[in-house]
Amino acid sequence: MRYIKSVATQSIEIDKSIFIGLIFPLSDDQDQGSILQDVRSSHPKANHVCHASIQGPHGEYANSSDDGEPARTAGIPILEVMKHHEITDCLCVVVRYFGGIKLGAGGLVRAYTKAAALTIKHAQLYIKKTVPSFEITFPYSLIGNMDRHFEKKATILEKNFLENVTYRFYLLDDDQSSINDIRHLCLSIRALEHHVMHIDI
Repeated sequence: MRYIKSVATQSIEIDKSIFIGLIFPLSDDQDQGSILQDVRSSHPKANHVCHASIQGPHGEYANSSDDGEPARTAGIPILEVMKHHEITDCLCVVVRYFGGIKLGAGGLVRAYTKAAALTIKHAQLYIKKTVPSFEITFPYSLIGNMDRHFEKKATILEKNFLENVTYRFYLLDDDQSSINDIRHLCLSIRALEHHVMHIDI
């Protein structure tokens, strides 16, 4: 699944109606209602504030709202665009200012679909990658060797210099051969909780 890095917005005009798309990243404890209230407060004269959201590592939790538009012409089309782009943990809102020309059910579906797709297209996306992390302890004489060994294989989070040297780091991929290669040089090696990397796409 893909994730939204930060809030993004785009707008389009269709037959004099303005459609403003906004997409928000969602954390587990974030209140969608407060975000929607903020959007409504920012657009007090909007005719409709339609939305859809997807959450969960596999996009298993979803909801949508037509906010007064004919049933299934706004919220569901937004949701389908989100599913198509395989994004999760986000809320997509499309604000409509009615321009006086009725679009019909098909026209509304196309308009909300286009607004949502355009907004997602301009959003910064990333994926999550879970990789192993470790704590190793070794003698001072091996600092240079360890730094060179892990230079392109790991990200070092912490270095402690006490009686011996301790590094905490996570590997950049699942290949643990780099750990096996230095195992005989270490005084101790301890596997830590896996680290979740965010990789821009």
